[in-house]
Amino acid sequence: MPEQNRQPRDLESRAKVERPTKWTPPELLPVPNPEPGYEFRWIRVSTLGVADPINFSSKRREGWEPVKASEHPEIQLMDIGEKTRFPDSIEIGGLILCKTPTEFVHQRNSHYQQQTDSQMSSVDNNFMRENDPRMPLFRERRSEVKFRG
Repeated sequence: MPEQNRQPRDLESRAKVERPTKWTPPELLPVPNPEPGYEFRWIRVSTLGVADPINFSSKRREGWEPVKASEHPEIQLMDIGEKTRFPDSIEIGGLILCKTPTEFVHQRNSHYQQQTDSQMSSVDNNFMRENDPRMPLFRERRSEVKFRG
């Protein structure tokens, strides 16, 4: 009988395919790989197939620029036959992926925070103007603990 080249069983191994430990629902909108110095956002370009140029143009004036699909190959899109107005961009369900410098986002947030603070101050001043010490609108609620000694 010819000699066979056999290895002991413990040296043989089978590649194990591990299953995911937990099911997670698919993301409706994929998240692009982060780029230093940029923020990403999905911006509406249409609703129920009707174009919304006013929203998209206002966001463009704020500094949001469409992201090219070639820059983010990690976002895989299925060609579902829809004709898009932005052929090299990433558009899903009437939303287009855009990016802007992080400093623009901080400046925008600061602007709206100042508007909010100003409005709250105005409301507080108007409300407190009608306050009368004989019948206060606010009453401080404090509890006191007294010890007998």
